[in-house]
Amino acid sequence: MIVVTGAAGFIGSVIAQDLFRSGAKDLILVDRFTKQDKWKNIAGINFKEFVDRDLFLDKLEKGDLGTPDAVIHMGACANTTEFNMDYLMSQNYEYSKRLCSWCINKKVRFIYASSASIYGDGSKGFNDSNNLTLEMQPLNPYGFSKLVFDRWIINNGLTGSVAGMRFFNVFGPNEYHKGAMSSIIYRSFPMAKKEGVVRLFKSYKKDFPDGGQRRDFIYIKDVLSVTNFLLNNNVCGIFNVGTGHARSFNDLADSLLSALGCKKVLKEYFDMPEDIRNKYQYFTEANMDSLRNSGYRKEFMSLEDSISDYVQGYLLSNRNY
Repeated sequence: MIVVTGAAGFIGSVIAQDLFRSGAKDLILVDRFTKQDKWKNIAGINFKEFVDRDLFLDKLEKGDLGTPDAVIHMGACANTTEFNMDYLMSQNYEYSKRLCSWCINKKVRFIYASSASIYGDGSKGFNDSNNLTLEMQPLNPYGFSKLVFDRWIINNGLTGSVAGMRFFNVFGPNEYHKGAMSSIIYRSFPMAKKEGVVRLFKSYKKDFPDGGQRRDFIYIKDVLSVTNFLLNNNVCGIFNVGTGHARSFNDLADSLLSALGCKKVLKEYFDMPEDIRNKYQYFTEANMDSLRNSGYRKEFMSLEDSISDYVQGYLLSNRNY
């Protein structure tokens, strides 16, 4: 039996669907349907039970759900523009801490979602070593809430007992419900398809041209591969989950328009909202040494191949994973 929290969300639903297709039995899915269409993400999964996220911990601790073989904890408030610190700490820290503590006590495999937002402006690099993690200074409350849980894991000596996945910019099917938090690929698709144009943020740093801001974009299918590796090999630690190669938003736009068969590449640049200008990551690039040294050998898909697969296999047909 495997528990997946955040199971109706983007990454959680793809993990749950993949587990189901791989023959996993007795799946317990945990989430809350805060968005009208999120149920579609898990409609094709034959799960044992669905549990509301606010009821889950009590049920688990009372023994009502039995003892799972593993808990894959993807549930969180993932809104990088959320400024209610009490809410973020409740959802991303206290909830995670309570669930992890139960798993440790019951000797249940615990795999959880961290975030590259903990790296802040990148001035301290993107190395996932424990010592450097303790020094990081995020740019927004969301990043802080994820960092505090990583620090709790490290300070309590749990990195040898659990596995954390520090996600960089993940994109792919099942993200349609995320609104402004969905990938620029998903948000740009309708205009790109209709008009052959992609709109990108202007740059406010002289070292980066408009659209030249660079991120480590990783496709959801690569995230699945890393998740399965951690689940099946009992590897522990907090690992960056990116490709190790930063690409510009201009590259992303070119790849999207190419996947749509557009003959001309047209990009427009617009003002970045003032409230995020000082909190914006202009560059991220995962140091992947830790994951590679743990035994993960599979190559990551290129940005071009990933976007082509997403567009051709899912967006054009309006298909979920």
